Amino acid sequence: MASDDIAQLADALSKTHVGDGELSFKGLGLKLDDSESVAELLGKIEQYPGLRALRLEGNTVGVEAAKAIAKALESKDQLQRCYWSDMFTGRLRSEIPTALMCLSGALMSAGARLTELDLSDNAFGPDGVKGIEQLLKSPSCHTLRELRLNNCGMGIGGGKILAEALIECHKKSTAVGSALRLKVFVAGRNRLENDGASALAKAFQLMGSLEEIHMPQNGINYAGVMALASAIRHNPELRVLNFNDNTFTKRGTLAMAQALRHLRNIQVINFGDCLVRSEGAIALAAVLTEGLPVLKELNLSFGEITAGAALVVAQAVMDKPHMEKVNLNGNCLGEDGCDVLREVLDNVHKGEMLASLSEDEGEPDDEEDEDSDAGDSDGSDECYETGECEEIVKENGGESPEKSESQAEILSFLSNPSAEKLSHMKMNLQQEVNVSEPNKAAELFLKIGSLHSQDTVANAVVFEVIDGVLKKVLSASALQSHCFLTTLLVMIGVLKGEGKVKKVPLVPGQLLCLEHAVQQEYFTQDHASVLHTLLSRNGDALKFCSSARDRLSSALEKKSHKYH
Repeated sequence: MASDDIAQLADALSKTHVGDGELSFKGLGLKLDDSESVAELLGKIEQYPGLRALRLEGNTVGVEAAKAIAKALESKDQLQRCYWSDMFTGRLRSEIPTALMCLSGALMSAGARLTELDLSDNAFGPDGVKGIEQLLKSPSCHTLRELRLNNCGMGIGGGKILAEALIECHKKSTAVGSALRLKVFVAGRNRLENDGASALAKAFQLMGSLEEIHMPQNGINYAGVMALASAIRHNPELRVLNFNDNTFTKRGTLAMAQALRHLRNIQVINFGDCLVRSEGAIALAAVLTEGLPVLKELNLSFGEITAGAALVVAQAVMDKPHMEKVNLNGNCLGEDGCDVLREVLDNVHKGEMLASLSEDEGEPDDEEDEDSDAGDSDGSDECYETGECEEIVKENGGESPEKSESQAEILSFLSNPSAEKLSHMKMNLQQEVNVSEPNKAAELFLKIGSLHSQDTVANAVVFEVIDGVLKKVLSASALQSHCFLTTLLVMIGVLKGEGKVKKVPLVPGQLLCLEHAVQQEYFTQDHASVLHTLLSRNGDALKFCSSARDRLSSALEKKSHKYH
């Protein structure tokens, strides 16, 4: 080495931080190419008794230098924390796996028991994951609590390798009586996509110990989100969920909402820039209403959420005692919607929790075609036609009942409703309503409501069946009842939904039946508040039934007065 280089290295190493079992070379900008360049660093490592943490981030380490460092680490059996992010700047990608294998081998030889491993900001790709694969499977990682692999370019292949390594680590550690209990997992900006995320979901579900999951910007859409949601419900200690900048759409958001119902310790939810949209936001609001008691932060920014849905979210967070911040910036509220949202929270002295709305996209254009799903080009979010969304909100994951004679009668009624048929099969209609199928329940309600007439006797039957159907649907979980209400509003055009929604011709009787229902005990104040909020933001959709609409609005306002 040139004398100037040696002098520069010596000056950098003089700034080495030592203390509390930690030896830090963080951010010194060292260019460590070979054993000579790393000699002084090795001396410090070798002379440090009881080394428990080693920081090498912010330097650049070549293969030969890594081999030399590895040799020094072979005797460091007390090492627990390796902070090795941003450690290969300027290196060939082919060098990194070899360097990692050398360092991993040293940790395993030493018998180290790691609690933290941070390899973030090392663009090593799938091959880099292979470089740490054996380490992750070894006893050295049976004690791992925090794994940080942010911005490593792992890709789908790397995600699968990582998942298999974690699964094997868990199996081996369980076999020796001390199961892997990973608490913090960070893997943002890795292009994991659906397959990589789904593979990791299997590992998450197996471990069941996670407290924080950070996976922003990974190109995950609803299929991967649904897999992650299934795993999340098996991790009851979760406190932080960060899936920012993936693509949930309705199906993914409903799956996440269902998973959140099983968690009690969530403090931070970051679903910003995830296209949760209005229906998804309302589903999340339902979960907020009945659970998530210690939530502090909720990020639903840049999600194509309209003003009505944003207000439903705001109402849901009002009573959260620990709530500190709700972010609804970058949505489609419009100037008036932003003002109303601020006013609603200010009126209950919660205005300070609302993040800036400076990047609001404005109210959506009425002519805009929102039937296409930007996040799912295969069109598989056509939930109202296929019924696939209904599977997400089923309580027990059971199959739908097999078609029976009574169901055939119901199908006949739906295709050609009449007062005579209604009177004949009213008990069957009530009994066959499935709270797990909000679109079918909403369609049934609208078909029954279309029979409303001036005939008092006939109307008595209509109201009797309406009461039976809605009592069953609205007595289910908040998530299921909110799904029903939003589906109903989508079908009558008050709320814009995803997919090819089968809308029904609206007649005043349907709104008058809803007015009747609002006044019943089974229709709670919370249900009325949600409906009133959404209807008040887009009542023009019902302008052809203005008299019935006004009667419904009046009934809703009376029922939900405490919110207004």
